[in-house]
Amino acid sequence: MSNEQIIAEINRFLSEEFEVDASKITPEATLKETLELDSLDYVDLVVILEGNFGIKVKQEDFVGIRTFQDLHNYVISKQNTTAA
Repeated sequence: MSNEQIIAEINRFLSEEFEVDASKITPEATLKETLELDSLDYVDLVVILEGNFGIKVKQEDFVGIRTFQDLHNYVISKQNTTAA
C-alpha cells in the first residue's frame, strides 16, 4: 500500500467512524478538536488503527500524535517497519 493509499484509508475510516466531514480532515488539523475525541474515543481510534493496518500501537507512541499529519506519519512508519 502506498503512502497516499494509507492516508486516504485513514481519512476514510476516521470520517466514517467519528461522523466527521472528510473536508475537515486536513494534515494540520488536530485530532482531538476535529474528531471531538474523549478518552474512550482514543481507545476506539487505537483499536481501529490496529485492526485496519495490522500494527501494534503503543500508548507512549500515541501521546505525541496531535495532528492528522502526525497520525499519518505514525501509521506509515509502522507499516514500513512491519513490511521490512
